Amino acid sequence: MEVKPQHLLADCRTRKMFTSPGRLVLVFPVLVLLGAVGLQGQAVADSEPFISTDRPSIANSSIVVPKGDFQAENGLLVTNMQGQYVIDFPETALRFGLLNKTELRLTAPDYFHTLSRETASSSGFGDIAIGVKQQLGPTSGNFNLSAILFLSLPSGANSVSSHGYDPGLQLPWAHQLSQNWTAGGQVGFYWPSQEGKHNFTGEATFLLDRQLTKPWDAFIEYAGDFSQRRGPRQLLHFGGVHKLAPRHQIDFQVAAGLSRAAPDMFIGVGYSFLLRVPK
Repeated sequence: MEVKPQHLLADCRTRKMFTSPGRLVLVFPVLVLLGAVGLQGQAVADSEPFISTDRPSIANSSIVVPKGDFQAENGLLVTNMQGQYVIDFPETALRFGLLNKTELRLTAPDYFHTLSRETASSSGFGDIAIGVKQQLGPTSGNFNLSAILFLSLPSGANSVSSHGYDPGLQLPWAHQLSQNWTAGGQVGFYWPSQEGKHNFTGEATFLLDRQLTKPWDAFIEYAGDFSQRRGPRQLLHFGGVHKLAPRHQIDFQVAAGLSRAAPDMFIGVGYSFLLRVPK
């Protein structure tokens, strides 16, 4: 496993493919059904490669989806921001292996729903984002590095959208320390629109991942972002994944804020699957 929607801290996570709630109701069950069909038909002899997701760590994975394959990552997050609770789902990221070390990425717009009646008007769909990922490794010494370029488009609800075209660059990396331990992280550069201007934001994360058993991994992660026009937001993040099968994964995560501007906490779960194309 490895790294985010997920870039969470700088509000630049690439979101949903359809902005209509009716379309979301139709599309999301289809994705889950495709994953279930793949799970039932998967043979033990066809166990490679194993799924490697961006979820649930904030840092993204340092490797790409195999050429010709399709991966869907989904989840639900509940965030407490100074006493205001927000539900965020389905966190759908669609990844397609275009070349051996290149993938195309689409983050469908999430739906954000506030649980306070006084702030119900802030609920709605976020922005869609498109991107490309180029794997630059592996290099000698079990070190891997990738570069992700993406652009968020102002397609969301008026109270949720940034109302701007927001670019971002992410550099996730990973280094295998031993058979069971992996260090990883991500450096990110974001230009989210705030009050009609781009607010440059830098991000740094670092994580340690431990393979507990063959299907189980757990990690601890530090994540912080630092912008031009607001205080730093820093988190201590914990989570884990369980591979139901080589190409199917469930995950969980929980985080606590370390700075005043960060969320007080969040907790989430997710399900991801990889569909292989016969070579």
